[in-house]
Amino acid sequence: MSASAASHANGQWANHPLSINQHCAPLVRQLIDRAAELRVAVSRSAEGAWLVDAGIQVPGGLEAGRLIAEICMGGLGKVSIVPATGASRLAVQVGSLEPVLACLGSQYAGWSLSAGEGKGAFHALGSGPARCLARKEPLFAELGYTDRADAGSALVLEVDQPPPAAVIEKVMHDTGLAAEQLVFILTPTRSLAGNFQVVARVLEVALHKAHALGFDLSHIVDGMGSAPLPPPGADFLSGMGRTNDAILYGGSIQLYVRGTDEAAADLATRLPSSHSRDYGKPFGQVFKEYKYDFYQIDAMLFAPASVTVSNLDTGRSFSAGTINTELLYASFGTGAPDAAASATGA
Repeated sequence: MSASAASHANGQWANHPLSINQHCAPLVRQLIDRAAELRVAVSRSAEGAWLVDAGIQVPGGLEAGRLIAEICMGGLGKVSIVPATGASRLAVQVGSLEPVLACLGSQYAGWSLSAGEGKGAFHALGSGPARCLARKEPLFAELGYTDRADAGSALVLEVDQPPPAAVIEKVMHDTGLAAEQLVFILTPTRSLAGNFQVVARVLEVALHKAHALGFDLSHIVDGMGSAPLPPPGADFLSGMGRTNDAILYGGSIQLYVRGTDEAAADLATRLPSSHSRDYGKPFGQVFKEYKYDFYQIDAMLFAPASVTVSNLDTGRSFSAGTINTELLYASFGTGAPDAAASATGA
């Protein structure tokens, strides 16, 4: 965290009346109750925790991904599938009346969970409502937000295998919940549901970068975003590349803020992914060039492509960035239509 970001640690959400876990509970129950319809599989671990397979041994699907994305947002966001043009015929649209809590307090994959060593090691980044119970990240000290979950909680993991006992026990310990109160939702990136729920992080990515840039989070009032939905990749690396490209080169964000026009204009200027030294190449290529070391990539790359910031105090709006259609076609493997096909509406 930068010194600038730390300067805005004001505990704005210390006494917030909304409970992320309470809002999320009906969605988690819906995912379990509609398992057959959503093509997900529900089982129990040896410890008694609920395991929801959304694409490892079962097909899953777009609707499962949409519901899981809303679970990731702690029930404080709405996620829709909408028509699109260009490299994809579909787009993911995300909105929240509580964008900071929904995106940073729940959806952000910030809880690092590991077990074992070598080839058998397990590593995942957890997102969802269980994060704000464990409060293992410095971000929660800044927000000041606390929550409780008498009925249980959920954690979403982008993995292709169930969590081992050591990870389940750690989550139990850190959340203070019994195994049977925990739901682990497993979403491999190469699956339809996993692919969808990653792209649905387009608004979260914008808020995370706004935080990294030192913008006062308490001045963010509302927000919406969208990004094209790519076809899932054949493997983890290609799937990760496409979902990142969907946001970095196709994501579009509208933020509503308060404060000065100078702060709003500065946020709009610096927020887009084009404000990064690594901009301009498919994410998979960037990842490869850094020898698959995620932490060598410029952190400023992780942002939507196009941004508009509207200042509610002055009525002025500021826009920056652009959609990189050519790169999206190349990344998604769909191929840009030729002039003749476009002319006939094919």
